[in-house]
Amino acid sequence: MTRGTLIPETVTLHVPFHIVKRGGRKEMHLPDRVRPDRKADNTLVKALARAFRWKRMLESGEFATISELAEREGIAPSYITRVLRLTLLAPDTVEAILDGTQGPEMTLARVLEPFPLQWSLLVGHFR
Repeated sequence: MTRGTLIPETVTLHVPFHIVKRGGRKEMHLPDRVRPDRKADNTLVKALARAFRWKRMLESGEFATISELAEREGIAPSYITRVLRLTLLAPDTVEAILDGTQGPEMTLARVLEPFPLQWSLLVGHFR
């Protein structure tokens, strides 16, 4: 681009897609040759959101104990404790889960498992 070249203020982008209803939801379908690079695991994303919400509720003093929180949420305290561990994941791991780039081996069931005694086993587990 040379100095003095005008830059258009509006850029129009055409993306061919169609909307399909599935079970009361609307989904956007792209052409067959176009595939999104990633898809977030909704179960993992929901668990992360719950974990950080519950952590915030505990830290703010809204609930004094996990037992109180569990009673209010109608969930077993042991489950809340396991889900709260998701707040200890490395920021890049949380970002990968939210972006959908975490890999198929990282499932909610796997991240809720107790940490192994040897940390190196966990790191190798998700590669």
